[in-house]
Amino acid sequence: MGRWHRFLRLSQSERWLLFQAFLLVPLTSLALRLLGFKRLHAALAHLTPMDETFVTSEPDALAKARAITRIVQAAAWHGLFHANCLQRSLALWWLLRRQGIEANLQFGVRKLARKFEAHAWVEHEGVVLNDSGDVGERFVAFAGAVDSSLAGGSQ
Repeated sequence: MGRWHRFLRLSQSERWLLFQAFLLVPLTSLALRLLGFKRLHAALAHLTPMDETFVTSEPDALAKARAITRIVQAAAWHGLFHANCLQRSLALWWLLRRQGIEANLQFGVRKLARKFEAHAWVEHEGVVLNDSGDVGERFVAFAGAVDSSLAGGSQ
């Protein structure tokens, strides 16, 4: 099935999310270059604060998070701009927060063939969303998820 047919099968809300993702992924890249990670993460966290009244308690929150992940991945792979893992993960993390779905931005590192590699991904309640489930085995994750307060979001 072609891209156009898949697009037509999306609901109106999914199309709106896809449109946002098409814009957000390249804007995230630009903002990272201009602001740096710490300031951008803090700004996005400030724009979408997560408190108990905001967080969705839907039993299907994981299914909704996975659907949003597919939309962001489609925008990242089929758009004019091909984003790296940090740009995709930051865009996904923010879109999930905007939907009231709590998510954690994770970072890991590894040394492969004498080459240092860093990687970013997003998890919802311990479930990896935008990578394979074994990403934590392939990359040594930092002690905890990136917290908004660590990025200056609670100052």
